[in-house]
Amino acid sequence: MAQPQAKEKPGKFVDPFITAKGEQRASVRLKTLETLWFNTGSLCNITCVNCFMESSPKNDRLVYLTTDEVKTYLDEIERDELPVRELGFTGGEPFMNRDMIPILELGLSRGFDVLVLTNAMKPMHLKQDKLLALKNAYPDKLSIRVSMDHYDPANHEKMRGPKSWQPMMDGFKWLSDNQFKLAVAGRTCWNETDADARRGYKALFEQEGITLDCDDPWQLVLFPEMDETADVPEITTDCWGILNVSPEAMMCASSRMVVKRRGANAPTVLPCTLLPYDQSFDMGQTLAEGSEPVQLNHPHCARFCVLGGGSCSG
Repeated sequence: MAQPQAKEKPGKFVDPFITAKGEQRASVRLKTLETLWFNTGSLCNITCVNCFMESSPKNDRLVYLTTDEVKTYLDEIERDELPVRELGFTGGEPFMNRDMIPILELGLSRGFDVLVLTNAMKPMHLKQDKLLALKNAYPDKLSIRVSMDHYDPANHEKMRGPKSWQPMMDGFKWLSDNQFKLAVAGRTCWNETDADARRGYKALFEQEGITLDCDDPWQLVLFPEMDETADVPEITTDCWGILNVSPEAMMCASSRMVVKRRGANAPTVLPCTLLPYDQSFDMGQTLAEGSEPVQLNHPHCARFCVLGGGSCSG
């Protein structure tokens, strides 16, 4: 007589509410919507190693947002009196979007703090005059965060490709010389301590005559890596107490992101910047629909936010 076969246990990050071990999956409720992110499009002028977005000159899975599409969400914020204080723009490379300057002007004119993530290379260089005009018109409202994977040019180019260092530094120094509100985004994959990394960046900036406080976690953000091949634990409701981490500290407790996928009729709202392609996290087309709690049913929730302590917001 054949023996009954045991049922195979489900893998990790499958059931939105129950982990593979049968425990209750952690979730995060939206405490207050402070930051609204827009992915301006997945195209980028370079292809970086381990880019979680897989951005490149060929990746157009997320199409360019238009000024009118961004305006729809700013109108919703105004109409519903939502507490959004900051708009964030990421990509891809945001300055490849032909509407980027009008989009920034729209957000700034509405009184928002505006943060742009950029590689500070040629796409930004081509918009220097208009970008400087915006900075002069809204000097305390516009912030630029430059991706600098390491303070050593050789390591930076290991990630971003040959001849990527100098164009970035030219753009970064132009921003500094023109007194933009500046930050840098680095990576933590170099087998060095946080303190050593900050000392390295500090020495570089002093050498280049750039004023930036490397001990300030906003001015120098060191992001945890998001290696999708690495095994990470699922986050349960008990983990908040075990790890002494508050769900209110998670990015999705105060942020949402808008993307427009290729072929879609309209943009959609997602919990955060890390899950642009996973349609299981789609929350709807409006910010009102995007106010539901978020189940932490993705490895990035564990590796970047809960365990890594990362956040893209300013």
